[in-house]
This record gives sequence, C-alpha cells and structure tokens, in this order.
Amino acid sequence: MEHPISANTALLIIDVQQGFDNPVWGQRNNSNAEENIARLISTWRKKNRPVIHVQHCSVEPNSPLHPDSPGVEFKPEAIPIGVEPIFQKTVNSAFIGTNLEKYLRKQGIENLVIVGLTTDHCVSTSARMAGNLGFNVWLVSDATATFGKTGPDGKEYSADEVHAVNLASLHDEFCQVVTTKNLIDNA
Repeated sequence: MEHPISANTALLIIDVQQGFDNPVWGQRNNSNAEENIARLISTWRKKNRPVIHVQHCSVEPNSPLHPDSPGVEFKPEAIPIGVEPIFQKTVNSAFIGTNLEKYLRKQGIENLVIVGLTTDHCVSTSARMAGNLGFNVWLVSDATATFGKTGPDGKEYSADEVHAVNLASLHDEFCQVVTTKNLIDNA
C-alpha cells in the first residue's frame, strides 16, 4: 500500500441501499460485496475511525432509489449508527450538492477508503473527485459491485467486465485499488 492507513482514515460507504436489489438493474457481480463492506465497517468502528455514509436520493420518480421508495433505505450491512454522518446526494458524485468535502476538511481527514455501489457510477465518480481534490484514496475491489451494461453499439458487457475496466481506469490514477483482506491486514 502506498500510504499507511492512519487513525483518521475515513471509511466512505457509498449507496449501499436496498434499491440495488431490484431486478431492474440486471445481473450483478461481487455477491460478497456487502459482507466485505460489513467487515470493513466493523473494523473501522472497533478502531474508532471515521465511518461516513452516502445515500443516493434519486430525483427520478420511478427509481428504486427515490426517497418515496423503500429502496432508498440502507441495506442491513451498512446501517449508520450513533453520530456517523449521512450525506444525501442526487447525482453520481458524493461531493456534488453535499457538504462532504467541507466536513472532511473540517475533521482533518485526508485519507479515504471507498466502498459501495456501483463501481462504474457513484463509486467511480466519487473516487475520481476525491483524488482530484487531493485526498489519498483506496478503493476496495471486493467491497464494490456493479451490473452488466449494453454499449452504444448494442454490445453486451458483463458486470465483471464493467467492474474490472473501471478498477483498471482508476488504479494508480485516482486511487489505489486494494482488497478487503489487504486493507484490514494494514489497518
């Protein structure tokens, strides 16, 4: 790992919400992502490190993540407790339309571990912005997941392909891609 995990390294949990269980999204990869997210949350809480939640509140009325839908709720593995902050967003980036950056700066947090859903949308966008804003970022490959996609030419891409290409694009440019085990072993 390029930087040691310091005591004030925040775990940023992006959109681990029930709406992503809706079949409308299609085939998903990393079926153990939520289990790994729960392991990381447990590790961070035991070490009294900052745990920060991001919740997508879609402006699309029919979205499984719309505030009027039960899908907007957090999954059981990622329910905030105590004073863990929740930042609600309506776009892909956790930094747009929220006070997340201001909060991190005020708390003196320079290091972020990012997990959540989905790899190619909100996780990727947030990791890119965090890197561009000067934060040290680790993205946990097996604590993120996505869905298969159809390209503009009609070609089908599996969830594993979409996931892998996005991680490859992010690694060593915006973040360091690591595994849950590697991160816990170095936490």
